Amino acid sequence: MQIRPPIYNKKCENIDNLSDLDPLIAKILSARGVIKKEDYIYKLGNLAPISSLEFVSEAVDLLIEHKCNKILIVGDYDVDGATSTALLMRCLKDFGFNNISYIVPNRFDFGYGLTPKIVDVAKGLNPDLIITVDNGISSLDGVKEARASKIDVLVTDHHLPGDELPDANVIVNPNLESSSFVSKNLAGVGVAFYLMAGLGRELEVQGNAGFASIPSRYLDIVALGTIADVVKLDFNNRILVDQGIKRIRKKRCISGISALINQSGKDPLKLTSSDLGFSLGPKINAAGRLEDMSVGIKCLLTDDDTFALEYAEILDKKNKKRQDIEKKMQSDAHAFIEKFNKNNLPLCICIKNTDWHQGLVGLVASRLKDHCNRPVIAFAQEEEGLMKGSARSIPGIHIKDLFESIATEKPHLIQKFGGHSMAAGLTIKDQHFDEFNDTTSLHIKKLYPSVDLTGAIYVDGEIPSEKLSIDFANMIDQFGPWGSGFDEPKFYGKFFLLDQRVVGEKHLKVRVKSFDGKVTIDGIAFNQGSIVVRDAVELIYKLQVNEFRGNVTAQLLIENIYT
Repeated sequence: MQIRPPIYNKKCENIDNLSDLDPLIAKILSARGVIKKEDYIYKLGNLAPISSLEFVSEAVDLLIEHKCNKILIVGDYDVDGATSTALLMRCLKDFGFNNISYIVPNRFDFGYGLTPKIVDVAKGLNPDLIITVDNGISSLDGVKEARASKIDVLVTDHHLPGDELPDANVIVNPNLESSSFVSKNLAGVGVAFYLMAGLGRELEVQGNAGFASIPSRYLDIVALGTIADVVKLDFNNRILVDQGIKRIRKKRCISGISALINQSGKDPLKLTSSDLGFSLGPKINAAGRLEDMSVGIKCLLTDDDTFALEYAEILDKKNKKRQDIEKKMQSDAHAFIEKFNKNNLPLCICIKNTDWHQGLVGLVASRLKDHCNRPVIAFAQEEEGLMKGSARSIPGIHIKDLFESIATEKPHLIQKFGGHSMAAGLTIKDQHFDEFNDTTSLHIKKLYPSVDLTGAIYVDGEIPSEKLSIDFANMIDQFGPWGSGFDEPKFYGKFFLLDQRVVGEKHLKVRVKSFDGKVTIDGIAFNQGSIVVRDAVELIYKLQVNEFRGNVTAQLLIENIYT
């Protein structure tokens, strides 16, 4: 079993205004920054005003100017990019824009963003306006090429900008240095939603009744992209996700999402943000990781249920193929880690393998980061002499700032980079790998000398045995959506182990009794099929409702077992 790391209870402050709630629920919400009732009332009317996102008005004017012209959408090759593309295609069509198209992004042929290569392809389509979604803020050369070719450019993005901005006609990005928008955490699809909401409102003012409400019809798409991109679920994002999930639960979602839910074996009436992140999102992502995003976007654009199901099945097959490839890559990565003394790991783990699939290195980095409690940068070969890396970080280390620091001190080490605080991508020369490897740990030591590398686990305390119930599990669900930065409640507890067995070849199914002897409850620990040998165990778990063959029970979703 695992070595037990430090376990701490999350701090709860400003709980006085939550006194009408269940005390444990109040503590859970308080630990996530909720200080008043209004902070968990997720009405669309509580969204930050459209006008408060800088340059939306200018972007709307540009779109209206090009209403009768040819518009080309260029997205990113992940779920956020796919949902952003689908959202704009659907809304613009509903708004009466009849000459719109998109380019299917392909990471292997074009690279990331509005590259000159993509612009060359775009020129063949003769667009008057290019709209980037979920990319573009770092596309200096591509935007320059487009403008030189007399093509207007509207950049919509949420990634952190560099020192220089692209020379686009308009840029909409909540992370612009000049922006005072309250939700810096919008996903690319969230930015796209704000743009479409602004356009719909302006078109309604111009006499088009009902246009202002059109974007809200597609909040299921917004919810999927927001959760899948693992952006922080601040209040604004929780509204978008909550409203999207409510549409799904009312069976008012698009055909593609309905098909993905069906294919995943989920109940749309009980769908959660976790289902979006772990069941639906990976299927669409697999298309962009392995080949291109065309099938994923087609799935989100079709209104034909039969076609939608066919696309969903194709995406599921791609995801299974992705899982097989990733399994081998993960095995390689863990073999590499085993060479180190566990007590003497570098501050940043840099790992490369020329045989790895470059579309999957981000997943390797993410899994290894969780295992080692270190930032991880995994590299695959991009082309001869160049390595493409994907980085995942831990709380306390801003990975894009780290790359910025390295690039400033040693500009020869990084060819290009971009991303967020917790995830970023970069390209380096193969010949510089060893120097880059040494430099990352040195810069972490300099920039983040007090970062916690113990892998400490923060929990929401212990659940009294009488609350280990279906009712309390449902209550937890009601106060979601849960996700990044508003994490699903996690608890610590000591239990007596009554029964255990391996199911599905690698999952551990257990039956435990609370220490006070009052409650007996089942638990499942995925991918932890080793048999526990002690009678008493300490568990880190989430409480959920389990439905199996019509039987509904409370269940512990076990993350860690310590004996």
